[in-house]
Amino acid sequence: MVRPACPATTRRPTNPPATSARLDRLLDTFANGGVLARAWPAVFAGFLVTIQVAAATVLLGLGLGFALALLCSLDRRVLNWMVTAWVDLFRTLPQPVVLVFAYFALPYAGVRIGPSLATTLGLGAVLSAFAAEAFRAAILAVPAGQWDAARALGLGWGRTMRGVVLPQAVRLATPLLTNRSIAIVKGTALGTAISLPELLGEAQAATSMLANPSPLLLAAGLYLVLFLPLVVLSRRLERRYGPA
Repeated sequence: MVRPACPATTRRPTNPPATSARLDRLLDTFANGGVLARAWPAVFAGFLVTIQVAAATVLLGLGLGFALALLCSLDRRVLNWMVTAWVDLFRTLPQPVVLVFAYFALPYAGVRIGPSLATTLGLGAVLSAFAAEAFRAAILAVPAGQWDAARALGLGWGRTMRGVVLPQAVRLATPLLTNRSIAIVKGTALGTAISLPELLGEAQAATSMLANPSPLLLAAGLYLVLFLPLVVLSRRLERRYGPA
């Protein structure tokens, strides 16, 4: 008996797995090489602006906060009232409000400043309020016996502060100030509201122009490059200078 021929089996075309297709779409959307290459110059320029404004903000904020804490340590009622008013004001106001006021309101008083300086002054004022409280608390945390010993040695207020109190107070305040500085300088991204050409603003502009969100991924990577070492440094300072 002749067996009937088996019908020919039709092979289906092999399609790539669904997961691979989704991965390709994901990479094309958020990590498009061509888009990243075109956006890199503008985004990197914004990154440099962010570094400059962040460094200036930290120097201004910590320096002014240290000066305010020293004024409080003089224990003069008028000075204490003025410092308390400054600290309460800038600890209460949201950062965007401070930046918008510095950029748009100061010109009505005859003071015209650019976006970089306005962002630095605004964020520096906010950081100074927190730094003043941190320094003041650290000065008060120095044991009273240190002051008594300095007076017994015939040291005046200035020499006691320079040689005895401030070295201990700065050591105590360092971990807290490092964390607060990192938190506040992230606010440089708010400078977009006053036309500061910083990292996030340039990445958003490139995203709109190129119709692809890949520049935002580039900005995220640069933020990690900038802030991740600072976070690691802050953790080490906490372990070294923090309470046992």
